[in-house]
Amino acid sequence: MNTVADPLSHLDQVDALIKSIRIPPRPSLLADMQRELASEDPSPEAIGRIVASDVGMSGALLKLANSSIYGGRRKAKSVEQAILFLGINQVAALMTGLLARQAIPANSASLASFWDISTRRAQAMVFLSRRLRIGEADVAHTFGLFCDTGVPLLIERFPDYAQTYADASLESDRPFTALEEQRHSTSHASVGCLLARNWGLSGDVGWAILHHHDFAVLDDSSTSGAVRSLVALSVLAESAICRYQGHAESLEWAKGGASACAYLGLSDEETAELLDELVEAFHTE
Repeated sequence: MNTVADPLSHLDQVDALIKSIRIPPRPSLLADMQRELASEDPSPEAIGRIVASDVGMSGALLKLANSSIYGGRRKAKSVEQAILFLGINQVAALMTGLLARQAIPANSASLASFWDISTRRAQAMVFLSRRLRIGEADVAHTFGLFCDTGVPLLIERFPDYAQTYADASLESDRPFTALEEQRHSTSHASVGCLLARNWGLSGDVGWAILHHHDFAVLDDSSTSGAVRSLVALSVLAESAICRYQGHAESLEWAKGGASACAYLGLSDEETAELLDELVEAFHTE
């Protein structure tokens, strides 16, 4: 006798699976910053005290603030100056990234360059957001850094996930997440979205993480413009990183490049010029 699978039972299994994935708790320093930023009149002095409470954070912030991507001709010599030059929202975004690096494991051989690439993507998102005057640079930074954070969490949960990720990278037609869903009943995009929610990141960042391999969303008018813009910019960022590393064009560009450029209103010539500028910025950092 044929039996029909119970869809509710399947949903329960998926829910149990998601709960078995270790999502790092939100760092207390991040909670302190978010609380201050949510106040009626966020204080740069208060943000400075939070940053200065961790010596490693202070030094890392100054290094980032003085890089060519985030800084300008002025060089910050103190946390207070960094906040003055960058603004408290961008400082909070940079600190969120540094805290993520501490909290999320990326120690396996397959993740040797994970945070380097994630940081590079965040830098690219800031550059593109500013250059095209789309959205807020700090939101773009946070999205760029967090969009692949589900990867190390899934590697920690599934012994064979690294192979799945490698295989999905070679998918030329299906969405990147299709093979992940097929083998593990979840994806790095879903897990990254869950992490973003648990850490109190903006809803736009969470939804963009969930859809950053779903390029059909670029043509979906029911999806917010902020989410679609982040997804579109991420396609350009990925292309620039590939070029900077000396690799062939990514398959993600083949899947979503045309849609991303159409959404952003960029011609082929404008896109080429923009990517050249971004790669040059990488080299001069």
